[in-house]
Amino acid sequence: MTLARTRQQVEVRPLSGYTGAEIFGVDLARPLEAETVADIRAALLQWKVVFFRDQDITPGQQVEFGRRFGAVTPAHPTLPGIDGHPEILVVSDRKARGNQDRVAGPDGALPTQEYDENNWHTDVTFVPNPPFASILRGLVVPPYGGDTSFSNLMVAYQTLSKPLRDLVDGLHAVHENTLPPNAAGNQNGIKAKFESTPYRVVHPVVRVHPETGERALYVNINFTRRIVELSRTESTALLNLLYEHIARPAFTARFRWEPNSIAFWDNRATVHLAPGDLGHLDFDRVMHRITLVGDVPVGPDGAESRVIDGANFA
Repeated sequence: MTLARTRQQVEVRPLSGYTGAEIFGVDLARPLEAETVADIRAALLQWKVVFFRDQDITPGQQVEFGRRFGAVTPAHPTLPGIDGHPEILVVSDRKARGNQDRVAGPDGALPTQEYDENNWHTDVTFVPNPPFASILRGLVVPPYGGDTSFSNLMVAYQTLSKPLRDLVDGLHAVHENTLPPNAAGNQNGIKAKFESTPYRVVHPVVRVHPETGERALYVNINFTRRIVELSRTESTALLNLLYEHIARPAFTARFRWEPNSIAFWDNRATVHLAPGDLGHLDFDRVMHRITLVGDVPVGPDGAESRVIDGANFA
């Protein structure tokens, strides 16, 4: 006799007025029905980032969950994945004590990627087809501190004045894979690995979302270097204005991590801010991140991004 599976009932609880929602009623260790996947995707498109609690899953199950929404990329264009799961990038923050290069986690000794300066950013925008989404799973979570914040780039665009929207609609910016000179990775080799293969691309400053048709500001302080149509002085001034605007608290949601929590965000619609409040605390924080293959950004004029250096990320 074949037992019928009961469909998981998705409950969506928004976290803020514009950004983020927690999803309940879903066990990611179980196979997901197509209807459940559709419900999660709809919540992601509406709230830009969704969160799950109490998901005790394996690295393989995290990858399989990602595959229900798209093809999974390698861990990173220039950084390695973990043994047995080349799709998974380890992200860790820890108190700088003793061994600078490794941190002990449930899967053994894992490479540390900890930076002195954290900025609002969108993942891997220096490739021609930045990941459409990122899925981050908490393995070692501190008892306090270490929250991640997210901001809604669609609302950021919509709340600009019309003259400024008209201006940015026609602009393009260079993105590249260079890290700030004061990155802690300078001490443990991460910066050299991160920049080992040059990537440089020109993206529209305003990106049209391929599923919803919404327009989003598509710049971030980590990887955006200059606006090609403007002078250096004009570019710096406008980018600084946009960086400040996308970080307005009204557009954001802040997620408090717990063990086995998962954040799943639309990389085409958000920037996020890694925690910067753990350096003086005696806590480790270890995460596993996967990313999903994205498409080439398109601006309001229908023109696609163009490559200067590097290849697609897939």
